[in-house]
Amino acid sequence: MTRFRLPTLPTLSPLTYSALLTLVLALLYNAPLWQLILDQSYPSDLKRWGFTLAFFSFIYAVLQLCMGLFCWRQIIKPLAIFLILSSSSISYFMQSYGIVIDKGMVQNLFQTDVAEAGELLSSGLILHLLLTGLLPALVFLLIPIKKVAPLRMLALQSANLFACLALIGLNAGMLYKDYSSLFRNHREVRNLAVPSNFLYYGGRYLAGAYDPEDHSFEVIGADARRVANPLQPVTSSPRSDLMVLVVGETARADHFSLNGYDRDTNPELEQRNVISFSQVESCGTATAVSLPCMFSFLGRDHFDDTRARFQSNVLDVMSSAKIDLLWRDNNSGCKGVCERIPSEEPKQFVVDADCADGECFDESMLNRLDEFLNQDSGPKLLVLHQKGSHGPAYYKRVPENFQRYTPVCESSELQTCSAADIVNAYDNTILYTDHFLASVIDYLKTKQANYNTAMLYLSDHGESLGENNLYLHGMPWLLAPDAQKHVPMVFWSSESFRNSRGIDQTCLQGMKDKALSQDYLPHSLLGLMQVSTNAYQPELDMFASCRQSESQLALQPVSADQAG
Repeated sequence: MTRFRLPTLPTLSPLTYSALLTLVLALLYNAPLWQLILDQSYPSDLKRWGFTLAFFSFIYAVLQLCMGLFCWRQIIKPLAIFLILSSSSISYFMQSYGIVIDKGMVQNLFQTDVAEAGELLSSGLILHLLLTGLLPALVFLLIPIKKVAPLRMLALQSANLFACLALIGLNAGMLYKDYSSLFRNHREVRNLAVPSNFLYYGGRYLAGAYDPEDHSFEVIGADARRVANPLQPVTSSPRSDLMVLVVGETARADHFSLNGYDRDTNPELEQRNVISFSQVESCGTATAVSLPCMFSFLGRDHFDDTRARFQSNVLDVMSSAKIDLLWRDNNSGCKGVCERIPSEEPKQFVVDADCADGECFDESMLNRLDEFLNQDSGPKLLVLHQKGSHGPAYYKRVPENFQRYTPVCESSELQTCSAADIVNAYDNTILYTDHFLASVIDYLKTKQANYNTAMLYLSDHGESLGENNLYLHGMPWLLAPDAQKHVPMVFWSSESFRNSRGIDQTCLQGMKDKALSQDYLPHSLLGLMQVSTNAYQPELDMFASCRQSESQLALQPVSADQAG
């Protein structure tokens, strides 16, 4: 009986082993990069293939320059296994969803929970990992590496270093104009090059994420206080304030019929006297960036995740002003925004009927809200963080009775579905969000005897649905299409809420097409909840220009001279 034996592979020196590894990494996992290079405009096919070959030699030299430094026998094989497996995983998502790798995308990776990761698991991913991950990794695991004397190894590494530098210099010298044009017009080149993209940005992320000892917490709005509104009617039992802020997930403004979409995706909100602000820009293209940014006072232009984590956000300021707060989350967490206020996860408010196959629908966040209201009679802000339109499994986000648009894509491999089926599945999530927001409004209407009530809805970012072969979200800001940055925002308020603040509804309607951004959220919340603080900037309060002057003046902080 013949026993199966693994093939005998040739013994390689550490440097040759690293050179082979570099060749595999450059060729096998960089299809989007090579496609970009080949798709450039060239005067002839000879120039096209000539520059592509030159660029390959440049990429090879850069990679081998680094590999050569780690080609010691004890190090290179574990490094090879890690790079092959990780590059295989990264390349699948780059090729399948059209994503590029930057710090934000790496941040998304580290903050992905088990449920989100499970939805990305597919037969296509498994097959890709087997063919381009496990199989090459097994080959490199079985290749014997010969021992090389230390001095000879240093000499070989030095020769490798000079050869790589020479090849890089030759490319730069002979093709400087071509490279300059490429990198100027396509900044995403560095985001496409595997494995340098995830190694570089992963290192940057980890350097910031594990560096808390170097940052002291910066308190903002310590002077915050609730102000008495001169327009509030004087009664024996005045109403308190109850506002709900709904943080949407992955909703596109151009798929809201309130904003002109040709499908009726907002039939219930159309009946609720809401104002839809149609020109709102997000702070980021992924939850990990947009969520902390939209609650921060830094604004998009100056936002830094590390700085934001060690600085008061608008919820902290409201807490200082003695407003009762509660964050309810039906998503993957608040990304640090709710760390210093009361918060609840689904297990604290769901009932079995609200969930199907582990998927808890957004309406579950309305359960047992009276417990929050009954704690005391002070002003309250409730934040509801939706699952919303989170992809790629859009079809899982809605109950069966909201699957209006059919057929739908029922696969996480969106690239295997038709464009129409993807849009159908996505539009059903918008339809269900419409129902959820209408339910929030209806709940608030039942509390109007005791509260001035209002709801503000704002999505964290948008979504690509296959346009230009892009799916999901998370593209670098400068490269991201409008679909990932143009988000819906909807406002509803009771008559008593508007009257108590002197807000002119007609004026607000006239602002619905004004260019806004998530930078307006902190200051608008402070204004709506009548919080006076030096952190408040009226020019970033989108309601300020529609508020009566007496009410607006009440929000201005009292200076030390005035107080004295």
